[in-house]
Amino acid sequence: MDFDKLTKVMRQLALEAGDIIMDIYNSDEFEVKSKTDDSPVTAADEAADAHISAGLRAAFPDVALITEEQADSHRVEASTFLIVDPLDGTKEFVHRRGDFTVNIAYVENGAPLRGVVYAPAKGRLFYTQPDGTSVEEVGALEKATVGTMVPIKVSTPDNSALMVVASKSHRDQATDDYINKYAVNDMKSAGSSLKFCLVATGEADLYPRVGRTMEWDTAAGHAVLTGAGGHVVRFDTHAPLTYGKDGFANPFFIAHAPGVELKSA
Repeated sequence: MDFDKLTKVMRQLALEAGDIIMDIYNSDEFEVKSKTDDSPVTAADEAADAHISAGLRAAFPDVALITEEQADSHRVEASTFLIVDPLDGTKEFVHRRGDFTVNIAYVENGAPLRGVVYAPAKGRLFYTQPDGTSVEEVGALEKATVGTMVPIKVSTPDNSALMVVASKSHRDQATDDYINKYAVNDMKSAGSSLKFCLVATGEADLYPRVGRTMEWDTAAGHAVLTGAGGHVVRFDTHAPLTYGKDGFANPFFIAHAPGVELKSA
């Protein structure tokens, strides 16, 4: 893979998809439909998906593409692939809460090596550079010109006073029970893959997910966190979370800064 080209293409497609999404987000109303699993989907999901998919297929025609909105792609079997969630956090989008993201990632041999997470309503853009390290780009976020890139790095956690981030839309008792095993200084709630990015920037130390997710929900944030020095592990064994699993479904997982003393499930 040409990582210079990949970085440029993923960044630009994410920003362009963000514009498509925000045009619909800022309209007077938009239709919300239900998929077969009862999760919501909007015109923004579908339009962003079409744009990103066309761009990735044109740039990387020989690389398998998995995307949430194209059910046929969920039957692909590959260890190396591009994976997309064009609008992660559709519930946040529908309720106009702003915590939604565009996620594009590249997985090789089961590991998410590169990724971009863009939160258009918040104006936050995180991605891996060609060398694999992660940055947050700040400023105007122009498509044709890369702005100021700020290197990001995980925290050095204090296990007697941890900063924890948890889901805004999927918080439950099981999550709270696990969090209560730690000495927590402060809690944040965030939607979509922004939770990975908060750990990547050091704004949080720990993000446990005791609930259903798919690989397109996590791959981009996982890549950004890895590039900032963090880890994502299975909830049950603390082994690294891998990709290309059957049906692209994830087990429960924990995203964390390396110094966090993980508790057993």
